[in-house]
Amino acid sequence: MIREVRMGTFNRLHLIRQVDLFTLRLFLSAIEERQIGLAAVRENIAPSTATKRIQVLEDIAGVELLERGPKGVVPSPAGAVLERYVRSIFGSLDAMRSEIAAITEGVQGELSIVSARTIVVPFLASEIGAFSREYPRVEVGLHETENVHIARQVARGDADLGVFASACDLDLDGVDVIPYREDRLVAVVPPGHPLGAETAVTFQDLASERLIAPLAMVGAFRAAAKRLGGEFRSPHRVRSGEVAIGLVDAGLGVTVVPECLLDHVPLARVAVLRFDESWAIRRIHIATPSGRAPSPVARAFIQQLAARGEGAVEAIEESAAASI
Repeated sequence: MIREVRMGTFNRLHLIRQVDLFTLRLFLSAIEERQIGLAAVRENIAPSTATKRIQVLEDIAGVELLERGPKGVVPSPAGAVLERYVRSIFGSLDAMRSEIAAITEGVQGELSIVSARTIVVPFLASEIGAFSREYPRVEVGLHETENVHIARQVARGDADLGVFASACDLDLDGVDVIPYREDRLVAVVPPGHPLGAETAVTFQDLASERLIAPLAMVGAFRAAAKRLGGEFRSPHRVRSGEVAIGLVDAGLGVTVVPECLLDHVPLARVAVLRFDESWAIRRIHIATPSGRAPSPVARAFIQQLAARGEGAVEAIEESAAASI
């Protein structure tokens, strides 16, 4: 059933007077749940009331905000614009609440972080521990996900900030990016492997081997293989660098992993080589929702990461200079 929306001029004053924050929250819930009925359950109101509130919102806007179909609702082009601004409004309200709390009660509240295993294990775990000791009234929640999904989750508002490794195939639309630190990729080969006698190897050296691809490295391997005029294929696809090193230890191939992981896995039976490629420096960044000032809690954590990360970047630069 298609509902006709009365077209008219969007009146800002009318919007302010007639639309409350609860209706805007309901609108976001309808988009996230993909059904107005489920949004009503989530917001604890009757479905008929939810439908009426969204219809009134569309009447004020003078345009259909949700496209209704057999499978539920999705935002119309105008609805997508409204969604972006409404998320910004609620983000600003959260920041305001946190800032007022910081003035009256000190830094406290909640901080949600999303990152990948190859960043959490060597870096973020200790960073969060140090932050929690300094700010005991802050509840920090960490969600581990794949590197490719981090920026998108932050842009959607699923987390206050994300920490991710830069890659050519990442979509950074909707996030602001702050440099954090750098580390280096290294090659790992089995004991007795002919390449083990080398001090450094390139991707071309590894391409003819059984190259094990940690999930975070698949995009880089494909791009490197394409530059050589080939196509990357591997019999092994694993989620983590630790598993890739375990397979190398078992003699099943060679791999490339971040050097920072080597402190967290046994290396007695493998050889670690310098990876001599222009993309061997892994740059790690902090992502926050675009156009929105971080809350005092998020800002305090970002300041901690930035202060610690500067030393890490300098160490990488010194190491690179020493190897030339």
